[in-house]
Amino acid sequence: MCTPTIEKLGATPAHIQWTVVRGDSSSLAVQFLEDDEVTGWDIGTWDFAATAYDISGDFLDELTVTVSAHTVTIFASADLTKNWGTKYTSIVSELPFDLQATIPAGEDDIEPTVWTPVLGTICVLGDITPGGL
Repeated sequence: MCTPTIEKLGATPAHIQWTVVRGDSSSLAVQFLEDDEVTGWDIGTWDFAATAYDISGDFLDELTVTVSAHTVTIFASADLTKNWGTKYTSIVSELPFDLQATIPAGEDDIEPTVWTPVLGTICVLGDITPGGL
């Protein structure tokens, strides 16, 4: 018997768990590839933004985003992550985050397309080294 395969393309975001050690710098690379998983998309005209939500302090933390060819790198600096969680346990915090793309309007479009290709959770592991929180 044949089992049908359902491919999910388009607006369905990838759901990612990103693990970060509190007080460390960390980056996450997202590649935009064609179905052949080799050919990169042309994202040179797209604008990107990434944000994490710190529930404990009700803060939105803007993450640094850089683009190179077909890869978007999201970066969380040590200065930012040192404030994520306050306990000395294995997992000190979990922060929802996303990556949002704004794609310029084409000839037939009325306005730019806003798309969230990545949603996820930043799992923050506690640090023990003196100087941490």
